[in-house]
Amino acid sequence: MDMDPAEISDYVWRAKYRLVDAGRSEAGIADSWRRVARAIAAAEPSGAPLWEARFFDLLQDRSFLPGGRIQAGAGTARNVTLFNCFVMGEIEDSIPGIFRALEEAAVTMQAGGGIGLDFSTLRPRGLRAWAAGTIASGPVSFMQIWDAMCGTVLSTGARRGAMMATLRCDHPDIAEFVSAKHRPGMLRRFNMSVQVTDAFMAAVRSDAAWPLVFPAAAFGPDDQGGESVARRWPGLSVPVPCRVVRRVGARALWDDILRSTYDFSEPGVLFVDRINASNTLWYCERISATNPCGEMPLPPYGACDLGSLNLACFVRAPFTPQADLDTGRLAEATRGAVRFLDDVIDVSRYPLPQQAENARASRRIGLGVTGLADMLLMLGLRYDSAQARAVAADMMRVVCHAAYRASVALAREKSPFPRFVRDAYMQGPFIRALPGDIRDAIAASGIRNSHLLAIAPTGSISLLAGNVSSGLEPIFAASHHRTILDETAAPRDFLLTDYAVEVWARGAGARGAGGESGRPGLPPAFVSASDLGPEDHIAMQAALQPFVDSAISKTVNVPQDYPFDAFKRVYDLAYDSGLKGCTTFRPNPVTGMVLSDPQCCTAGHEADYTSACHD
Repeated sequence: MDMDPAEISDYVWRAKYRLVDAGRSEAGIADSWRRVARAIAAAEPSGAPLWEARFFDLLQDRSFLPGGRIQAGAGTARNVTLFNCFVMGEIEDSIPGIFRALEEAAVTMQAGGGIGLDFSTLRPRGLRAWAAGTIASGPVSFMQIWDAMCGTVLSTGARRGAMMATLRCDHPDIAEFVSAKHRPGMLRRFNMSVQVTDAFMAAVRSDAAWPLVFPAAAFGPDDQGGESVARRWPGLSVPVPCRVVRRVGARALWDDILRSTYDFSEPGVLFVDRINASNTLWYCERISATNPCGEMPLPPYGACDLGSLNLACFVRAPFTPQADLDTGRLAEATRGAVRFLDDVIDVSRYPLPQQAENARASRRIGLGVTGLADMLLMLGLRYDSAQARAVAADMMRVVCHAAYRASVALAREKSPFPRFVRDAYMQGPFIRALPGDIRDAIAASGIRNSHLLAIAPTGSISLLAGNVSSGLEPIFAASHHRTILDETAAPRDFLLTDYAVEVWARGAGARGAGGESGRPGLPPAFVSASDLGPEDHIAMQAALQPFVDSAISKTVNVPQDYPFDAFKRVYDLAYDSGLKGCTTFRPNPVTGMVLSDPQCCTAGHEADYTSACHD
């Protein structure tokens, strides 16, 4: 079924966001926008009708797209959260602790939130649990319980579950974790990422031995000898003695991780030391996990409050010599979006009290962008050009600085976030890199939100905007097949045309204008994901990362015939480019193809649970 942008937008709205209750049914998408705007503006202590009108205008023209949980849940009587995702609390290394954590995860997922979990706290397979006289089965075995729970909770509703599992690169069960999804059907409800440290990367590059360790306190009284090293383990505020269980070659382990990713697209990599070093709340939290798609590194019980600016809406005179980005309007929309997302914190329900406490203490939000590739195409720029990266970086700088200025203004009006400690906050590397006037304003008045920016993959909301390119991803293809779940969770296949390509076809393209793309009927600067090398993906992500205080969800597409040695260099480039993580996708028998191009039949990819986390 071929659908134009207006039709796919209407279909997604009806399938995912339209409110249909026993005595109330929304007739059109404007009704949904009005419901959402009114619900979020209710957080305003004064002038709620004024802010409702402003929020409605922001939503109505699709220049700002709130996260899917906000659109589906705001202003309804449903007992759901407006936060897309959470990172769960520490999993205590005991049977009662494990099942308490499982219960918290189930409650969170039932309310509509995806989850991230760090399994590093669980003792490795084969280690004796001395108090019970049993032998530990290891973190991967317990992940299967979460996987089953996720499928069971899913059975009560149409929305797919979303989970991220992480494990330290020095955990003794890291090899089992890396290979856990090699068998079809195994842990399919998880995305998985390895916490990679700077020390590990240094050991890889020097081909050194790498110690696999676990806290010495977990070993029994009869097993207290052996070598130990100090490590700061999850849940512990200071480094503790950790027993060296064995040593492996760092380069061999790294090759195993990358070979698994090459063959099975799992696991991803989180550069966890970089995440913590750049965290604006470095002085009061430690991060070891992310939300399911990776753009929000979060502390225990942290939450994702997400929304995206639709960049395609801010291009004036597209596909003409006068085409430009309306940065003034973009900054204005950013200010409205920051206030909107800040208000979400006050009106949302929370599955757990710890999540409410964390969200209100930091007031962390994740404002991002979508439609970047469409914006560039409409400006006449190839996605893989240096000029495109420069324009994208300038755009993100505008959003970043406008967001921080808006948050300072909110702090003057409503107070800074409770965990704001001026001198410590001002020492964060991201804050030190802001313009002097913003730093001076933060020092004088504080800031409302600890974090402001994150670029999500925007699965379904990019379709709601008329099939704009997703997040900062390149255009997958001028047209492609995509399977979308309807309101009953039944799959339907559609042939979709990219929004910018459709604009071109109805405008300059319809007038017969040609271009450099060499493809009849396509804009001059058109380039698809299959035309790009992995280094082009990395370069675009690196161009925007300096202006994003959280992180960026980005999938680096790799051709099926890409050599493994070249593939390994992609991760070296990601690390050396200052990225906080790297996720690649190469077509393989286990995960197959998510999208297909009807012309060239090459593979594209969105993270397994992108639409579950960001619909």
